[in-house]
Amino acid sequence: MSTKDFIEKDYYKVLGVPKDATEAEIKKAYRKLARENHPDANKGNVKAEERFKEISEANDILGDPKKRKEYDDARALFGNGGFRPGPGGAGGSFNFDLGDLFGGGAQGGGQGAGGFGGGLGDVFGGLFNRGGAGAGTRTQPRRGQDIESEVTLSFTEAIEGATVPLRMSSQSPCKACSGTGDKNGTPRVCPTCVGTGQVARGSGGGFSLTDPCPDCKGRGLIAENACEVCKGSGRAKSSRTMQVRIPAGVSDGQRIRLRGKGAPGERGGPAGDLYVVVHVGAHAVFGRKEDNLTVTVPVTFAEAALGGEVRVPTLGGPPVTLKLPPGTPNGRTMRARGKGAVRKDGTRGDLLVTVEVSVPKDLSGKARDALEAYREATADEDPRADLFQAAKGA
Repeated sequence: MSTKDFIEKDYYKVLGVPKDATEAEIKKAYRKLARENHPDANKGNVKAEERFKEISEANDILGDPKKRKEYDDARALFGNGGFRPGPGGAGGSFNFDLGDLFGGGAQGGGQGAGGFGGGLGDVFGGLFNRGGAGAGTRTQPRRGQDIESEVTLSFTEAIEGATVPLRMSSQSPCKACSGTGDKNGTPRVCPTCVGTGQVARGSGGGFSLTDPCPDCKGRGLIAENACEVCKGSGRAKSSRTMQVRIPAGVSDGQRIRLRGKGAPGERGGPAGDLYVVVHVGAHAVFGRKEDNLTVTVPVTFAEAALGGEVRVPTLGGPPVTLKLPPGTPNGRTMRARGKGAVRKDGTRGDLLVTVEVSVPKDLSGKARDALEAYREATADEDPRADLFQAAKGA
């Protein structure tokens, strides 16, 4: 990413969020856009692929609090006309390269050149991976790109954990030319940027902005005999399948970070990270509420009125027996401890059991006679008396 691109790109607009958006709002917008423009869902759609890259770049900056602050500071500083050259009568115009500032200040300049010494490297170093090394940083090892993928698990797999295969595509060093871009493995230093991968251009008012070198595309090297596989870029698209362990207790929509499992780095740099977004299917019997599982269990009127013991199924384990106290109302929830989802600390949540009184559709003659007798015995009781009394008081 060039300095100019960084200052001019509006990442908030890319994600469609306001500048004061919360981390949760940024994450939600990113997931929605990434899902819509993911290459796997848009086969052969070049525009969707470019849009996905743009969205990922915006999330990489705004999704990291530190990078977001650096980005906001830079936009506020340069987007509002910061560092304008002074009038001719006040020391004349001054000419300096923003690349020097981003890299940590002019060499030996101290507080000269208009009084802007080092220090801006702290603002921009993390975003450009420059680390105060000046214009030669393009020759340094570069971290690989982060990759995002998605996986769908069954309800049980999400609760218990699972190992799933993930097929991923990313840019990695071309195997045919060992990442040099030259089919003979002997590229030469780019004469335009002298191996730095960057060129400076004037932007008016005494400023100089740094852009990727147009001749070597920012690599610092030029292939005399371009590799037929990567066309001289040194990078080629590769696919690989890896087994990924999804931890127990993962929830729907959760984003898991696997360090060092992303795209390989360049020139010995570390690999990027892999982010896996998990989708969880529904279960026919059980539901989930945070770390607890839920289940609705039907009981007879007699069990609810007189009390009794009820067997309740658990997910992946033997049934448990719960005691219903006499007079248990419909909809009451009881708790079976330790029968829920796995927490981060390895303990388990609970199973929340909701009682649902089952009303029989067909009654035998004997059962009907018994209910008729019960109705006569409780004829003086009106369960709606309090309801009407409360209505009058309101």
